[in-house]
Amino acid sequence: MKKFPPIEKVYEAWTALADHRVKMHEGYADVSSSDGEKSYVVRFSGDQYSSDDNATYWQGYPGYPVIAVLMLQGKLPYDKEESELWKNINWTQLNKSHKNKYAEAVKEVADERGINLEHSMSQAEEVMSALSQLPLVIKRKLKI
Repeated sequence: MKKFPPIEKVYEAWTALADHRVKMHEGYADVSSSDGEKSYVVRFSGDQYSSDDNATYWQGYPGYPVIAVLMLQGKLPYDKEESELWKNINWTQLNKSHKNKYAEAVKEVADERGINLEHSMSQAEEVMSALSQLPLVIKRKLKI
């Protein structure tokens, strides 16, 4: 992996999983955006992944749809209880209101919901550490 995602993408992945917005299929997954306006396709084969979400496609790092898929595949830690704390968040709107300052958006949610951000950050760091150990290859397009 050439580029690494911001840690806040883990929170977005937790929300997608808690909201049941990830539908797994053979060789690919459909992931709906937090505002329901878009749908992304994550394709995978071995250690190769692609997705048409902006982060993965344009930035070249695994965006939240890829991270969520990796969690469901058991390749990344997935704490369902932690995930449920981050349920029903419109990250599209929230990130826009914070001008894509993702850490500010996460803090706002934690403050509003009374979430122990230190604990959540520790869980997210575990995911990021595991992600750094994976031999992932992120591609713009993956033909299966």
